[in-house]
Amino acid sequence: MIASGNLISKTYYDILSVKEDASDEEIRSAYRSSILSSHPDKLLKKSEALNREHESSNKFIELQQAWEILSNARSRAMYDSELQSLRQDAVTCEDVSLEDLTVEEAGDILELSYSCRCGDYFVIDSSELTEIGYPLSRNGSRTTLHTTKTPPASVILPCGSCSLKIRLLINANVRHHIDDHL
Repeated sequence: MIASGNLISKTYYDILSVKEDASDEEIRSAYRSSILSSHPDKLLKKSEALNREHESSNKFIELQQAWEILSNARSRAMYDSELQSLRQDAVTCEDVSLEDLTVEEAGDILELSYSCRCGDYFVIDSSELTEIGYPLSRNGSRTTLHTTKTPPASVILPCGSCSLKIRLLINANVRHHIDDHL
C-alpha cells in the first residue's frame, strides 16, 4: 500500500495479491485466478450482476492494468523503481500499531487518530481501512480490526498540519483490539 497525501493507493502487487518478489509464474497464476472470479460474465444471477456490475468492472480494469505492468519485465522494473522512489519520499517519524490509535465516532464512520508532536493528528477512518481490506467491527467500547484473509500492510499517514508522517503497521492474522477513548 502506498499513501500519497491523504489518499491510500493499492499497488499492482496488492491488486493481484502477490508479494513484490513474486515470480512471473506466481503473477500469471494470481492474475488468471483473479480475472476469472471478477469477470462480469461470471456473475451468477442477473440481479446480482446489475448490482455488482460497476464494482466488478472496476476490479476487472484494475486487474488488467496490474497485469499489463507486471507481466512485462521492463515495465515491471520501471514500476518497482517508482514504488521505491515513492517509499523513500514517505519518510516517517515513527511506526505505530493499531493499538496506539484513538477511536472516535464521526457519524457512521469511525476515525482512528494518533497525536502528532505539533499538536495536530494523523488520521485514518474506517471506510479507508475497509477499502484496503481491513474492516472494523464494534462491540461496546471495543473496536476490532479483522485481518484474517489479508496480507500484512503498512500505511503512511501524514499529519494534518506539519510535514511529519507515521507508518501504521497492520499485521496479518492478528485480531487488533482498539479501546475507544470516547
